[in-house]
Amino acid sequence: MKRIALILATTFPVMAFAASQNTITFKGQVSDQTCSVTVNGNAANPVILMPTVSAAALASANSTAGETPFTISVSGCTAPGTGSGNLAIKTAFLGSNVTSAGNLVNAGGATNVQVQLLDGAGGTAVKLNGITSVAGLNLKEGETSASHDFAVQYISEAGGATAGTVSATAQYALDYL
Repeated sequence: MKRIALILATTFPVMAFAASQNTITFKGQVSDQTCSVTVNGNAANPVILMPTVSAAALASANSTAGETPFTISVSGCTAPGTGSGNLAIKTAFLGSNVTSAGNLVNAGGATNVQVQLLDGAGGTAVKLNGITSVAGLNLKEGETSASHDFAVQYISEAGGATAGTVSATAQYALDYL
């Protein structure tokens, strides 16, 4: 019996400590509004094909190249009533792997190249820092659909990009609040 008590006394404090370090946070929203969303017309697993650019275009620190627009559209929304004004819907982005500058880390073979999200074509860089909500979708009174053009581009935060593939991922959701 003493052996069982000793085993329990030494095992449970370690388990309690380990459990306190393993926290999962769940985030979401409850809203009166819901819409169907597509990216460039794709409802599931969209892929944005960026153009091939020269490594020389990304030779210096913070150089960018290959801006590529993509469209996020919503449909099947509940139309804002007359007199209620437009409904601003934000797109919440979450980078799977993000640099300290807020760009998406390249999982491909090119080195010193990241992917930068822009709030629109020719727009401002979006610094991904956790879940980042970006304005753009504007559901007008009486309408049930809207769209907004975002963009991505290659960026070399440190300069000296080398040739190779580029691949980066981000999750997205609609933010009605």
